[in-house]
Amino acid sequence: CFYNKTLLNGLGLGDAASQADFNGLCRALMEVGQTPICWPADGCSWMLQFGLDPIFADNAELLEKLNANEITYSEIPAVKNMLQWLADAAKSGWFGSDYSKIGWDEISGKLSSGEAAMTFIWDTWFYTDFKPGKYKVDDFAIMPVFFDTTPDGTYEGGNLNMMMVNKNSEKRDLALGFLEFCATPENYNFAFDGIATVNCFKGQTTNIQSKMVTDAKTSIANKERVSTAATKILGYSADDLVVILNDLLNGKITVTECVKKFDENRISRARNEGFAGF
Repeated sequence: CFYNKTLLNGLGLGDAASQADFNGLCRALMEVGQTPICWPADGCSWMLQFGLDPIFADNAELLEKLNANEITYSEIPAVKNMLQWLADAAKSGWFGSDYSKIGWDEISGKLSSGEAAMTFIWDTWFYTDFKPGKYKVDDFAIMPVFFDTTPDGTYEGGNLNMMMVNKNSEKRDLALGFLEFCATPENYNFAFDGIATVNCFKGQTTNIQSKMVTDAKTSIANKERVSTAATKILGYSADDLVVILNDLLNGKITVTECVKKFDENRISRARNEGFAGF
């Protein structure tokens, strides 16, 4: 959760260390006419993972049961808690009045202008897509994400997608050559030059660590979870879930109906992908 520390300090407010603190911060911002959170509901889908990760990263047995189709989201109170929190946040105006129209291209403007005080994203974005305005990168800091799934908040750990090549492809050699090109230190150091990100490769030397992350290193070390939902839940599709979530935020379905639809989508996708037990 990246927040405008300059804006908050000017209002006599600070970051949050617990779910209760975060809820209080959002209420305080609303009282002075400040939109607390930029929530990009138009096509952005990564945010849900931040809430789901602690549920399953902290309980390997629960993840195993979910993936064996022995338990559903509907039977996990923390999933319902997250959806209820999101629905209440939207209803309370914490996402602003136009969140359903905010997509990737609008996040920067909301933050740099100070119209929104916070957003849920990653530090690399500030060095690749953020366009300074009234506020610049140095005006922002990081605190945990609070979606009411863990009382002390969470940070998502870094992750990479594994690259594979179809061994039967007619262009197998060309594809392997491309991967070799990408994995050559000279090339990936060029690609990551000046980019704020953790090291992904052993020979990586040109990337930087954002001050936001280094300043919060103790908090991150204590509250970071392995990226779990998108990488380990069978049938998980963030793009599908956010469409269902938007119906909840817009008041078209209830929390109970939303979590049921989440389950139906996950089970259907897992079955179609041929996973055992579905």
